[in-house]
Amino acid sequence: MKKYGEMTLKELRQEEEALMISYEACQAKELSLNMARGRPSSVQLDFSNGLLETVTKRSGYHSESGLDCRNYGGAYGIPEAQKTLAAIMDCNPEHVIVYGNSSLNLMFDLISHAFTHGINGNTPWAKLDEVKFLCPVPGYDRHFAVTEYFGIKMINIPMDENGPDMDMVEQYVNNDPSVKGMWCVPKFENPEGICYSDEVIRRMARLNRAADDFRIFYDNAYAVHYLYEDDQPRILNLIDECVKAGHPDIYFEFCSTSKITYAGGGISGMTASENNLSEVRNLINVSTIGYDKVNMLRNARFLKEGEAIPEVMMKHAEILRPKFEMVLDMLNEEITPREIGKWTSPKGGYFISFHAINGCAREIVRLAKEAGVVLTPAGAPFPYGKDPDDSVIRIAPSLPPLSELKDAMEIFIICVRLASVRKLMETASSKSQKATD
Repeated sequence: MKKYGEMTLKELRQEEEALMISYEACQAKELSLNMARGRPSSVQLDFSNGLLETVTKRSGYHSESGLDCRNYGGAYGIPEAQKTLAAIMDCNPEHVIVYGNSSLNLMFDLISHAFTHGINGNTPWAKLDEVKFLCPVPGYDRHFAVTEYFGIKMINIPMDENGPDMDMVEQYVNNDPSVKGMWCVPKFENPEGICYSDEVIRRMARLNRAADDFRIFYDNAYAVHYLYEDDQPRILNLIDECVKAGHPDIYFEFCSTSKITYAGGGISGMTASENNLSEVRNLINVSTIGYDKVNMLRNARFLKEGEAIPEVMMKHAEILRPKFEMVLDMLNEEITPREIGKWTSPKGGYFISFHAINGCAREIVRLAKEAGVVLTPAGAPFPYGKDPDDSVIRIAPSLPPLSELKDAMEIFIICVRLASVRKLMETASSKSQKATD
């Protein structure tokens, strides 16, 4: 199998003609396949149907604290739910605030609070000339949507297999007081699937911030989402490292059970220093009388306050692992020999990040859509939806059944090959023209 980069212009044209026959055959099937977002499959959701039976008249509606979960009260969460989320974040349950079903909602509320009231007595961000956020890229598009909504200037921070470029992070945080935050998905990062190294987490904890109200928004969304029972990467505990560094207030850590139990009916929460938690409690006291404590009780009982999480996650892994392995096998078989892309091979999480030849991502996504496969928009893993290299595509294998995923990947691979051939033809033609000139 010849590398595309070694083909002559004539060979590339012949390859394009052959690929167009395959592509048009895919279009004729009129498929409708979706790999756009990291949604659990219905089979995975079925694993948690038992949580609907954990709160009944027979089992009782009361928390271990004595609170009737059907009533008002318990604004910061019931003890069972605090223990459950503490098991995910590896922290003290007393330092956990339990929210509704969406941790993103909590992140939005905290940034909104920073704009209107400031953080820990600092100037409200709305009164500042400029507010900046550091955004490790490729990253989570919904994070970037929140900061864009508030008009925050987002700064791309490149990543490698260890995490964000900490030299660049330190340069900004230590010297620019307008830098107020940093997005992070430290474990099985969305979409690269990498885990932050010990050194990266230590350096994050040791940041000598120019702004007292700088906060790391540490979204530990995939803390327990392993694909393999015997290969489970661990990362340093940021909380402990911040205490060691003398910077206990520098972070907010978030998690949820959204891809552990029901994606749309889990619980979420956060942990932070007591100083930060005090401010969040004041926000909650004004914004709500209390979140859904019946749902907290359901999730906590079903997960046995965290003890059942490893067993539940291995059930998810049994469904997800074959999908990830099939995607990686197909890419290795069809793309590797042609040298027209590279990708991550995560050991957990929900995504595979595909890096096409520069300038090809948007065309691949367009071709796939016209052949019946919906992908996350090209550019989505970057602030403002702008991938400077037009290269990264997030692959989400979780939702389709294995047979449909195979069909989708076959189309995806044809689109990658076709877009790559055309880009190489364009480059070769341009070089030939320049040589003629």
